[in-house]
Amino acid sequence: MENTPFCSDKYQYTMSKTFFDSGLYQKEAIFNLFFREAPDKNNWAVVSGTRDCIEVAKALGGKSASFFESFLPGPHYESFRQWLSHIRFTGDIWAMEEGEIAFPRQPVVIVKAPLVEAQILETPLLCILNHQMGVATKASRVTRSTNKPVSEFGSRRAHGPWAAEHGAKAAYIGGCIDSSNILGKINYDVPCSGTMAHSYVTAFGCTPKTEQSAFETYIQSHLGEPLFLLIDTYDTLRSGIHHAISAFAHCGINDQYSPIYGVRLDSGDLAYLSIECRKLLDSAGLHNCKIIASNALDEYLIADLERQQAQIDMYGVGDTIATSKHNPCFGNVYKMVQIGDQPLLKRSEDKSKVINPGFQHTYRIIQHGEYKADVTCLVNDKLSQAIEAGADIVLRDETDESKQTHYEAHSYEFKILQKKMMENGTIIAPDVTIHEKRTHYLENLHHLNPTERRIVNPHYHKVDISDDLIDLKTKLLHEIHRELKPK
Repeated sequence: MENTPFCSDKYQYTMSKTFFDSGLYQKEAIFNLFFREAPDKNNWAVVSGTRDCIEVAKALGGKSASFFESFLPGPHYESFRQWLSHIRFTGDIWAMEEGEIAFPRQPVVIVKAPLVEAQILETPLLCILNHQMGVATKASRVTRSTNKPVSEFGSRRAHGPWAAEHGAKAAYIGGCIDSSNILGKINYDVPCSGTMAHSYVTAFGCTPKTEQSAFETYIQSHLGEPLFLLIDTYDTLRSGIHHAISAFAHCGINDQYSPIYGVRLDSGDLAYLSIECRKLLDSAGLHNCKIIASNALDEYLIADLERQQAQIDMYGVGDTIATSKHNPCFGNVYKMVQIGDQPLLKRSEDKSKVINPGFQHTYRIIQHGEYKADVTCLVNDKLSQAIEAGADIVLRDETDESKQTHYEAHSYEFKILQKKMMENGTIIAPDVTIHEKRTHYLENLHHLNPTERRIVNPHYHKVDISDDLIDLKTKLLHEIHRELKPK
């Protein structure tokens, strides 16, 4: 993380010089990081990367004035460069836990700090979360398209080594059982798995006759490990599956083998081939031999394979997850919502881009174990106090007052989604294992209504803001409109 805080845009520093020159740099600011719309016509996303965000905030600073001179040259930057050489993050950060399910406009990360400290974190925090939340959310969609295990195989298609490593972590949080990436294992303890490539088979000779020798040599080299043979190098049904069955027999691999054994299909009509392979494997008494399928799969293709009753036990998915292929650019933004005691908002001709002002937290309303609604409140406003007291509450739709939902006193539970993770520049939230983060996601998923978990045409979760937040937003917009000159 040493240099990650400085993976930034120059305008973060040109703006900050003006804050420094004008004396604004010491004023406390609050920024919210959130997304306006979830990908794939859904309305929720999986949180991954927030722990990396607070590690980046902790790592801010430690550079000499000469480091900043490379992109802030000239004598007029000299005093600002000297000040930057002593900068450290001294503020507070609230964030959703990794594995949390987030909805549009809810703060995923809240940064409360002196203005320059908060401002220059914008680009690195967005870089981290836009990547990891895109991958984790796509992994969620792919793994929800089947009850079978899904492995992430996308490192070779990822947008660089950093993306491959962190993408492995995000994919695991989002529901994959493991990843092919070894740095994901080394640095995050993501379970790591692998089979073989076509080059392994052809290394023994470019003829189907050598395929069985390749398989037997591999098996003997990896006894006691998971064994998966790639069977489509020459011809799946006329060569590969028969040589695999023979290799297993010659090496004594049968249904008593532990931990797991199987074959992999990487091309062709996967539904047809898997059904035919299953017949041949069962005829040979290899009932526990698994069939894993890969080859440019996504949630729609997997769902269709399941509909065709393909005899596939596991899926390997590459670029669809590693690059969040259908929506490669996740839409998190980072907006200032308060400076000092003054709530702020950005007005826009596009109503969807008008932000919610002020210091906020989000409450998730729970009844009988099901997530019923989310509401974002100003900290300590009337609705937040009522929720925490277990009182009667009414949630109103911001754009349609006729849409109201009433929850009687003590009929619900709640949780606050943003947890305080940094205080005065010190990390106060303990980290948890990658396995606990994945479990947290799976538990959250279980608490959503099944109609909200659908891949196609899901029901939308109820997401509102408090009356006090609506009133503040309306007041600020009216004040802006009054000062704007009519056309």
